[in-house]
Amino acid sequence: MIGAFGYRFWSASMPKLNRYRRKGEPDPLEQVTNESDRERIRLTLRAIEGFVMCSVIATGIVQLLALRFSGRTPALFFRYLRTPSKSIVSEATIAVYLRQSLFRLFAQNPHLALTQIIRSKQKSAHPDADSLAS
Repeated sequence: MIGAFGYRFWSASMPKLNRYRRKGEPDPLEQVTNESDRERIRLTLRAIEGFVMCSVIATGIVQLLALRFSGRTPALFFRYLRTPSKSIVSEATIAVYLRQSLFRLFAQNPHLALTQIIRSKQKSAHPDADSLAS
């Protein structure tokens, strides 16, 4: 749904890891001696951990939204949990709803700080750019 474990971060500095390494063989990471290669490996690991952390936080927020708004939106019942429930909306339903309506919600709430940050980062000089079709 969110793709927390679908990361594909890699560095050319990382040695090939052997899953079937024997007990006495040295670890391939210990054989990396160049300090710039070690730093690139550290940055790659930091990117992986940061991506997974943000994805897990996003998954938790989606779960909280699913629990909070389950009884209020009967039109959202187009995706089901493993056991269909009329009182609980699935996380997949909430994720699809957010994907479909997030930009509309931002447009309806221009006073939000997040909306103002997004608008300040956009490079649109045209005053009617919001009404143009993409």
